[in-house]
Amino acid sequence: MKVKIIPIRNSQGIRIPKPLIEAATLEGPLEMRVVESGLLIERISAPRAGWAEAAKKMRERGEDGLLDEPVPTKFDETEWE
Repeated sequence: MKVKIIPIRNSQGIRIPKPLIEAATLEGPLEMRVVESGLLIERISAPRAGWAEAAKKMRERGEDGLLDEPVPTKFDETEWE
């Protein structure tokens, strides 16, 4: 799909057609960066989204303990007060 660069006050911009926005599921704040072939517009990822709820469910199931027993270090044995 071809679009034109248009003046927007003291800047320039493009209009993104609604079908493209819906197809790319773009909403909220976005990230834009320069790539070799032009500009890339992406959703901002939230890598830890849902972690709090997952941790709460693990706690409820009693699965939030350590996998291995802690191993004391030299610091633990000699320097810790």
